[in-house]
Amino acid sequence: MKILVTGFDPFGGEPVNPAIETVKRLPDAIAGAEIIKLEIPTVCHKSLRVIDEAIAKYGPDAVLSIGQAGGRPDITVERVGINVDDCRIPDNEGNQIIDEPVYPDGPDAYFATVPIKAMVQKIQGRNIPASVSNTAGTFVCNHVMYGVCHLIATKYPGKRSGFIHIPFLPQQVIDKKNMPSMSQEMMVEAIEAAVEAIVETVEDIKVTGGATH
Repeated sequence: MKILVTGFDPFGGEPVNPAIETVKRLPDAIAGAEIIKLEIPTVCHKSLRVIDEAIAKYGPDAVLSIGQAGGRPDITVERVGINVDDCRIPDNEGNQIIDEPVYPDGPDAYFATVPIKAMVQKIQGRNIPASVSNTAGTFVCNHVMYGVCHLIATKYPGKRSGFIHIPFLPQQVIDKKNMPSMSQEMMVEAIEAAVEAIVETVEDIKVTGGATH
């Protein structure tokens, strides 16, 4: 099995992005699966072109994208990507798309096809806080989650895809009062656990991961 794991470059004025830093530190094999690591730009559409090229080149069985969600206190495994770009800030090439679809010919939403609840459970089993998230936002993270699902549905049937948001690193919150963070080592271990769940789980477990808001 091959798993393509992607991570964004820094954005929003941050000098570092824990997403790509975590991806870089993953082992080359997890639970017998070959791990292909890919840095992607925090740029609408360009990010998807880079991923599309990598899928065509490496033929992974699954694509797992990692993004920064500053302010979240835990590892959040995303359930759904929606077909809208509504960028609060410009991306890294100055694009600020507002209320436009990611793919005009795509459905309103796609659900992740990786076992999200098994992934959360596996991460929690390492004594790392994790939960299911029901929104990937409307910036480039959601753009990639939705876009990769669409690429797989239309060009690469049979592959699986998912998205995980991770918190700030400790060094990013020195000047951000009361802002949660997580160590690099813990985030690497969390993604390793999530990949293990993808390798080991064909049909997701049926446990609650819901929220009231």
